[in-house]
Amino acid sequence: MAIEAPLSKFKKNNFKISIAICVGLAIWFAYDGYYNEDFKAKHTGEDGTPDSTLAFNQKSPPYLIGAAVLLGAHLFAIRNKKVIADEKELIISDKEKIPYDSIEKIDKTNFDSKGHFTITYKDEAGSEVNRKISDRTYDNLAAILEHLVAKIT
Repeated sequence: MAIEAPLSKFKKNNFKISIAICVGLAIWFAYDGYYNEDFKAKHTGEDGTPDSTLAFNQKSPPYLIGAAVLLGAHLFAIRNKKVIADEKELIISDKEKIPYDSIEKIDKTNFDSKGHFTITYKDEAGSEVNRKISDRTYDNLAAILEHLVAKIT
C-alpha cells in the first residue's frame, strides 16, 4: 500500500497570491503610467520628459504580466508533484528514489515544531546525502514519516 503526500496547499496558495500581486501591480502601474493624468503631470518634467517613476510605471506592466505567466506555468508544471512511500522505496520524483535499505537515519526532532524531517541515506555513488522534506512543500507528511520509521526499524 503506497502512501502519497501531494503538493501542499500552502505552496499552491503562495503561487496564486504571487500571481495576483503581479497582475494587480501591472494594472496599477499601467493605470498610473498611461491613464492617470494627475500622476503623469506630477511626474513629468518642465521639458516634457517623464521622470524615473513615470518611466517605471510605463515600462513595468509587461514584465509583471510576464512574471505572472511564468509563475502560472511553474504552478501548472508542479501541480501533480508528490512524495510516495511504497513498499520498497521513497519516491520523491522520477529521478529521486530512495530505497529503504539505503536510509541510515531519520531526524524527526523538528517535525512537530517546524514541520520538517531529514533523511540521511547513501546514494548510488556511496556518498552520504541529507534530504530535508518539509510540510510547507507537501501535505500528509506525518503518514509518510510514520511509514518510513516503521520500514527502517
